[in-house]
Amino acid sequence: MPMYKDEVDPALQALESRQEEILKRLYELKAAVDGLSKMIQTPDADFDATNIIQADEHVPLTANAADLDNLLGKDYDALKDIVINANPALPPLSLLVLHSLLCERYKILSAVHTHSSVKSVPENLLKCFGEQTKKQSRHEYQLGFTLIWKDVPKPQMKFSIQTMCPIEGEGNIARFLFSLLGQQHSAVTATLIDSWVDTAIFQLKEGSNKEKAAVLRSMNAALGKSSWLVGSELTVADIVAWCALQQTGSANTVPAHVQKWLKSCENLAPFNSALKLLK
Repeated sequence: MPMYKDEVDPALQALESRQEEILKRLYELKAAVDGLSKMIQTPDADFDATNIIQADEHVPLTANAADLDNLLGKDYDALKDIVINANPALPPLSLLVLHSLLCERYKILSAVHTHSSVKSVPENLLKCFGEQTKKQSRHEYQLGFTLIWKDVPKPQMKFSIQTMCPIEGEGNIARFLFSLLGQQHSAVTATLIDSWVDTAIFQLKEGSNKEKAAVLRSMNAALGKSSWLVGSELTVADIVAWCALQQTGSANTVPAHVQKWLKSCENLAPFNSALKLLK
């Protein structure tokens, strides 16, 4: 059948449509490649997470029994117990600060014991939780917190004695304890907090003088932009870093912004109480 002048060959129309779709996809692909190219050409040093952190939604440090059930699991008619083994020769100061913060949020049954592997423990460490006078039965408390001074190479923590492997290392235990305070962060902020905790433990506390100096410079830069190491709220990064500075004797020789931050920490009662243990 002959085609009239104004008629369009369906096969040709389909070919044109296909060509337009291919061109559209090519443009989209080019735009994606251009975007990746910009990311690759941008040095990591140019990435500033400050704006992301400032926009991060911080949940206030409040928690209740229901939160504990969500975090630790519901255990009817049994007190949730946290048991920490620590060496009195290397007291985990950050865990004592966190204990005080937890006591502000929960009714905690605290206890300090000495293991037979340790010959003697200084009086101030035996009373690091203050004078403990048990006036209520166990079921009236929300959380048990037991510290055992023991000859161990690094702090160990168990929450459910029979069913879990111990969490080892002051930084890891600090992360766990701080999570019980109910603060939540975006993935970016949480990653930065973790990074500061590791830096405080492995470089500020255990590193060489050169490493410590580099960390102090980084801290000073971060604290020049915000009140705390990560954003506008106290986090576990501040607690672990503050304790590392106190225990290495570096607190007196720090840059201006770090000095101001140290004073902000010490204005909080849990830090002030921990500081007395070093005297």
